[in-house]
Amino acid sequence: MSLAGKTLFITGGSRGIGLSIAERAARDGANVIIAAKTADPHPKLPGTIYSAAEAIESAGGKAMPLILDVRDADAIERQVNEAASRFGGIDICVNNASAINLSRSEDIAVSRFDLIQQINMRGTFLVSRACVPFLREAKNPHVLTLSPPLTMRADWFADHLPYTLSKYGMSMVTFGMAEEYREVGVAFNALWPRTTIATAAVEFSLGGDEMMRRSRRPEIMADAAYAIFQRSARDYSGNFVLDEDILREEGMTDFSGYRFDPAEPLEIDIFVADDGQPVA
Repeated sequence: MSLAGKTLFITGGSRGIGLSIAERAARDGANVIIAAKTADPHPKLPGTIYSAAEAIESAGGKAMPLILDVRDADAIERQVNEAASRFGGIDICVNNASAINLSRSEDIAVSRFDLIQQINMRGTFLVSRACVPFLREAKNPHVLTLSPPLTMRADWFADHLPYTLSKYGMSMVTFGMAEEYREVGVAFNALWPRTTIATAAVEFSLGGDEMMRRSRRPEIMADAAYAIFQRSARDYSGNFVLDEDILREEGMTDFSGYRFDPAEPLEIDIFVADDGQPVA
């Protein structure tokens, strides 16, 4: 099933995983709305909504860059409507926008606590809700949220409670809406990487160059997302899956091509239990 002519609304897609998902869809000839805050170049982080739009069109798709802060409920409604009007609807919503802060409970400022809840959980809810009226009218509509399985491990909560609440909140939105919209055929699924992914968040918030070298490239998440979009929305909803597991279901066994640095061992990502199985 090609994504040619399909319209994707992707939050936070000016770089990293979101941009990689956008470029993968664009190779089929998809329409991609890049809805993110980065309109001007950041001194440290690569990419803007405009450079992302250029990359999408270079890959073969049609792009619409939109400046969007997912904390702004009114702006979400306006821009989802604008995007749907431009391309005649929305077929796929990708909740990629996310903020990270791994502080412990006594160390995080209240303003930072509020920020990650507003962007992660609240933003996911508002964007998903705004897209639903258009998804109802689409053929094989999908909402994909980049959030972890709902594994209730106390140590993951204790280590970074504010961030865990925000990411699990994204997953709970997915869990609830999957059932709420099951009868109308809108799929809600969550995707998470088994290993760390070589993005700006990993480089600047988690472990610098060393962690980047122990990561996989964002293309693994893009290929896994693409595989999910191929599945029947009525039959595949309410799932919490890892990128590697989805690709194994598609018949892939060799993941070495995704390594950022083939010489380095891979780092298991946060919220993923080390099952003892080797990572290739």
